[in-house]
Amino acid sequence: MSESVHKAEAHEAEAHQLSTFATVAGGILAISYPILALSTGVRALYQLLLKEGVTNYVGPSLSAVAAILYLIATIGFATRKRWAWRLSVGALGVETVLSLIVGVLSFIIPDVIGGTVWRHFGADYAFFPLIQPLLGLAWLLHPETRRVYQIRTPRDSAQQE
Repeated sequence: MSESVHKAEAHEAEAHQLSTFATVAGGILAISYPILALSTGVRALYQLLLKEGVTNYVGPSLSAVAAILYLIATIGFATRKRWAWRLSVGALGVETVLSLIVGVLSFIIPDVIGGTVWRHFGADYAFFPLIQPLLGLAWLLHPETRRVYQIRTPRDSAQQE
């Protein structure tokens, strides 16, 4: 085989690998997000369907939305496809915005917001609901991760010209 073919194969193999740190970080996110989804989802379902005397369904409903977003985000951490990366970035963006909005509103109108995973910026969950989407976005937007998902950066485009 020619040298250019070997270089192309090596480059392709490199493009599908992450450093040890990035691999571990992605693995942690791929494990922690489903766990958070499970705990949040079970709490929401219990409050929505089984708990007696619930008069405010805003909090449990918001927690159910959070659990769905956590599951959607997990897809991108576990699936190395361009569409999964985009889906996860979108879910994490929505999750970040909602955790900030609900976190603020939980101090301003606590009776309306009620008990939700995003209440007080996720204080009941050690602030994971606020920190985790930011970590997930940082990981997904990292150049090394973007390369593995074959997501072009402006720098990539400039180098090809």
